[in-house]
Amino acid sequence: MHDPEKILAYNRRSLLHQGMVGIAGAAFSTLLAGDSHGREKLLEDHPERPDHAPRVRNIIFLHMIGGPSQIDLFSYKPELKRRNGEKMPDALWENLRLAFVRKQPNLFGSPFKFQRHGQSGIELSELLPHLGKVADELTVVHSLHTEQFNHAPAQLMFQTGFGQFGRPSLGSWVSYGLGSENENLPNFVVMNTGQLAGAGNSMWGSGFLPTIHQGVEFRSQGDPVLYLSNPPGVDRIRRERILQSLHDLNAVHLRRVRDPEIATRMSQYELAFRMQSAVPELMDLSDEPQYIHDLYGTKPGTKRFANNCLLARRLIERGVRFVQLNDQGWDTHGNIKGGLPRKCRQVDQPIAALIADLKIRGLLDETLVVFGAEFGRTPMIQDDRGQLAGRDHHKDAFTVWFAGGGLKKGFTYGKTDELGFHVVESPMHVNDFHATLLHLLGLNHEKLTYPSQGRQFRLTDVAGKVATELFA
Repeated sequence: MHDPEKILAYNRRSLLHQGMVGIAGAAFSTLLAGDSHGREKLLEDHPERPDHAPRVRNIIFLHMIGGPSQIDLFSYKPELKRRNGEKMPDALWENLRLAFVRKQPNLFGSPFKFQRHGQSGIELSELLPHLGKVADELTVVHSLHTEQFNHAPAQLMFQTGFGQFGRPSLGSWVSYGLGSENENLPNFVVMNTGQLAGAGNSMWGSGFLPTIHQGVEFRSQGDPVLYLSNPPGVDRIRRERILQSLHDLNAVHLRRVRDPEIATRMSQYELAFRMQSAVPELMDLSDEPQYIHDLYGTKPGTKRFANNCLLARRLIERGVRFVQLNDQGWDTHGNIKGGLPRKCRQVDQPIAALIADLKIRGLLDETLVVFGAEFGRTPMIQDDRGQLAGRDHHKDAFTVWFAGGGLKKGFTYGKTDELGFHVVESPMHVNDFHATLLHLLGLNHEKLTYPSQGRQFRLTDVAGKVATELFA
């Protein structure tokens, strides 16, 4: 791994003055020869390196698409359970907007038991027994809130800091702010389980940032990255000649129009060439010992969240800066008693294994694992259908948790009222959440900006406060 302070970076003006074509040409030859500095030379408009000493180097972001119920997993509310079936208080119902509920609903206490875990005594649902074994590694925030209560805008808010399409994702900002530590792999990798609805690939898009910073989706079956393999009849030597010819054509166009995005495209072609060797080796889980497969619950060759968790550890080991795992299926409008246990069985063991594995390898101190979603679920029932009851979207108070370096372990932050409806202590807006993540990586959220549409933009826009109370 290279010292980020020594990695070369060029802003738009210096890239033009020093000759983008010359830089890109040098990068092509040095990149194929194994010089990791080559690709960084193509990153135009790069900001200053870390503003302060980072507490972590990498992030593994676990986004549970649809919104897990904090009421049933992380936020035990005995008063809500005692008042189960009562009409929701008028004061809470007045002027309330929900995604689906139209009539004043009844309160819905969790049907699941909770238990304290570890020396910290963190309370977790019976649905998360494996996570309970690593509870003392967790930093749990019960007071996250957002403005968005529908999936697509809330997912965009959670990943880009804005409820509409077109903004760069968190992973893209991190890539832009810190650069790469591996010349053979993307700086920002995304893996999905399930068919993603809502915001789709905008959750890892680069928006107005150079496209080299967008997330690269890895697949568990077929080509790990689409079109990574050579087509029939094309070997590596011929592929290299094709890339050189394509580079020469792009260089002519770059010299003519002086668009730095062309240099970015050239860099992406070259990275794809190098990935042909690095990615298949990375994705082959057969070299992992059996006890690791048993720990995670993986099944090589299948598309499982457990496999993605193990791959996330392998990516972090190889210097990938930001890994995002999206898992679909948490939108429990109905049948929460059946659907939520099923989803928890899919993720509980591999997430706990990931935390334990990172710790054993000495990687947890420099890696931050983040678990969260675009919003939570209501403490009221959506549709009183007995055993098939579920919960609507809830934006005003939900839970995220962290595990990793720089934070207080076995620590809870923020508090909601006795029904779990409103935040009553230490609120954390999504902008604050993003500001805190950037700070842990050594980035000042107010200084990490990019010019677009006539003004400077940042992930947290005009808001954001770092939650220093979480820091160890």
